[in-house]
Amino acid sequence: MICLSVYYGLKVFSSALVLWNLLLFVEALETTRDIKVEKVQVSVNGDRSIATVSENFICATLDWWPPEKCDYGTCSWGHSSLLNLDLRNSILQNAVKGLSPLLLRLGGSLQDQVIYNVGNIQRPCGTFFSAAGLFGFSEGCINMSRWQDLNEFFYLTGSQVAFGLNALYGREQDTSLRWDSSNTQSFIQYTADNLYPVYAWELGNELSSSGVGASLSISQYAADIKELRIIIDRIYAGWTEKPLVVAPDGFFEKSWYAQFLQETGTQVLDACTHHIYNLGPGISTNVLDTRILDPDVLNNVVGTFDQLQQTIQTHGPWAQAWVGESGGAYNSGQHLVSDAFLSSFWYVDQLGMAACFNTQVYCRQSLVGGNYGLLNRTTFQPNPDYYSAFLWKELVGTQVLATNVIATPKLRAYAHCSKGDTIYIHHA
Repeated sequence: MICLSVYYGLKVFSSALVLWNLLLFVEALETTRDIKVEKVQVSVNGDRSIATVSENFICATLDWWPPEKCDYGTCSWGHSSLLNLDLRNSILQNAVKGLSPLLLRLGGSLQDQVIYNVGNIQRPCGTFFSAAGLFGFSEGCINMSRWQDLNEFFYLTGSQVAFGLNALYGREQDTSLRWDSSNTQSFIQYTADNLYPVYAWELGNELSSSGVGASLSISQYAADIKELRIIIDRIYAGWTEKPLVVAPDGFFEKSWYAQFLQETGTQVLDACTHHIYNLGPGISTNVLDTRILDPDVLNNVVGTFDQLQQTIQTHGPWAQAWVGESGGAYNSGQHLVSDAFLSSFWYVDQLGMAACFNTQVYCRQSLVGGNYGLLNRTTFQPNPDYYSAFLWKELVGTQVLATNVIATPKLRAYAHCSKGDTIYIHHA
């Protein structure tokens, strides 16, 4: 067996410590069969916080993918889409209530092909189907009756919403054209008129820099965000709290993000968001599990967090940093890895790491759907990472503390003030 001693001078919250010590113990069993005793020193500076996170730090996504979405010959989405998810399932409802208040980010690859069936849309309104379009699918449509059902679900489960809007409407064939915001304006107006609460409106998915499937120039994207800001300020005029404006929901590239923040300017963008899939593709059989336990792989995103924080401080200190989407392994993750206990080594570690760089929101891809869902896509029973998210919501406060570890790189420790009056250490 492995014997681990952790020395610290602060009181700990025992239930959290037990969980993350167990994670550490299992990792040690995975990496060695030798019998050895190892002393580890973990010190925490409780005098002041080095960073903060918001109460909405734990976030999860809901996507648009239809059942026909397949990766590497496996179709792992089923009926988990915003258009076909069984919103009345009591297990699903109770699972989301367990994380309440939970921020749900509604979006993903197909969001820039979604039409809102409201106002004068001047085009057919149907479901997604396999086609020669972006990502291999046609445009899809959401009816306002479904939007009402979704909002009833959000209200019932105590969820907040960050909605990803279609940034390619009217320029699907030529992204150099100006954004046609007419359908978006009708949708936001309908949402406000019905008093459906929206925490944030996001514009575009993975259209920054070289993009994924499509891209927008910095100047055009900045102009679009300014237009969205005007729309929101007009529609929500007189409201006590207005929704946040969030973008670009892409992969971080320092020079692009810096110029984007400069061109949008002050009082426009409230949160600057990026996506992370640093474990590689979900097809990596017998590789992904090794990468999850490799400290070098886990550390390869530290520079991204650090550079984004510096970029925001220098060019857009008015904006928050968000992780808008992170599922570990892209292309839907991998069954028996992304939905297994092993995944928590990556997930909890990245939560702790992101918090150290003042990340205010961290959205897990996904709540349900693909192989990386917090919930099983057919039964809605929690996968192991759900319990990591649950413990964070229950125990971890918003103040991040400086933590120093003298140990093997396999030991990864982070510290926060708890939600009560106790400081405790958690390990990933």
